Amino acid sequence: MQTVKASDFKATCLRLMDKVCQTGEQIIITKNGKPVSRLVPYRDVPKTIFGLHQQKVCSRDDLVAPLDVEWDVE
Repeated sequence: MQTVKASDFKATCLRLMDKVCQTGEQIIITKNGKPVSRLVPYRDVPKTIFGLHQQKVCSRDDLVAPLDVEWDVE
């Protein structure tokens, strides 16, 4: 994780924002040697998990058809 002084961050803010967006690496911004802020890439968080993997998982089987197999449960 990279650390940057606040004065250097102020001078190179746009370049650092592009770097974080491309690499996904966080940058810690310090003031007087102490961390005061963290620059992280923006990630769009879904409002709900339902449908999160829609169109990403494909099954070619009929998942709800009967199996025609007897189970011995005892």
